[in-house]
Amino acid sequence: MNYRHAFHAGNHADVVKHVVLVALLEALRGKDKPFSALDLHAGIGRYVLAAEAAKTGEYVDGIARIERETEAPAAVTRYLGLVRASNPSGRLEIYPGSPRLMRALMRPEDRLTLVELHPDDHAMLRGEFAGDGQVAVHRRDAWEALRGLLPPQPRRGLLLLDPSYERPDELARLAHGIATAHRRWPEGVIAGWYPIKDRPPVDAALAALPPLPRAWVAELTVFDTLFPARLNGSGLVLVNLPWGVEEALREALVWLQPRLARQGGKWRLEPLPG
Repeated sequence: MNYRHAFHAGNHADVVKHVVLVALLEALRGKDKPFSALDLHAGIGRYVLAAEAAKTGEYVDGIARIERETEAPAAVTRYLGLVRASNPSGRLEIYPGSPRLMRALMRPEDRLTLVELHPDDHAMLRGEFAGDGQVAVHRRDAWEALRGLLPPQPRRGLLLLDPSYERPDELARLAHGIATAHRRWPEGVIAGWYPIKDRPPVDAALAALPPLPRAWVAELTVFDTLFPARLNGSGLVLVNLPWGVEEALREALVWLQPRLARQGGKWRLEPLPG
């Protein structure tokens, strides 16, 4: 699967991933202590929906379905507010990627580290945050960066792993990366995103995870029948999930699933064994 961000910006998987991300960041903002946020597969930061995303049109069945909603759970409302802030014209033209959402929720004492390996995307990402002293942008391999950048300073914070899934072993690499990240940064909140095309590879990757503290899985599918040739849904492994966030995520998934559904589907939020 080729999941280069620009072609899939604003699709149903992005909506789920970014609602969860916003809920986690809001929990970190709830305390006075500063935090670090790291996105090791950062993309370009924000996306013009009339560009690459228009070639797939996936955002039509994602953010476009809900962007005008006025009554939603708190995490969804906060997320939609950030999307609307990126579109001052009132038309859905720009989709903010994870780096832009993270930056929007940072306070002056917080720090953001972004990693992108693709040379063109890295150049655009550097341009997006040029002159921003709170943001560091690196061009390096994400899995190598786990060893080089963790633990961050401040030590309190969040790591997002969101690979492109261009390699057949990427789910296994995600499981290994989550374990490595927790070993190097035991107190860090970790969010590892994965696509759901077929169930067995996902279940195998989840089973490969070692016991981890406060480890949960959040998933949403938009089809009842899973066809491996399409993106049927997505999920996130969440480690050190802040206390109380599970209720915010449950409310969000209950609200999102019927609005994003194509032909059925379901949501799932439960702790992982361990």
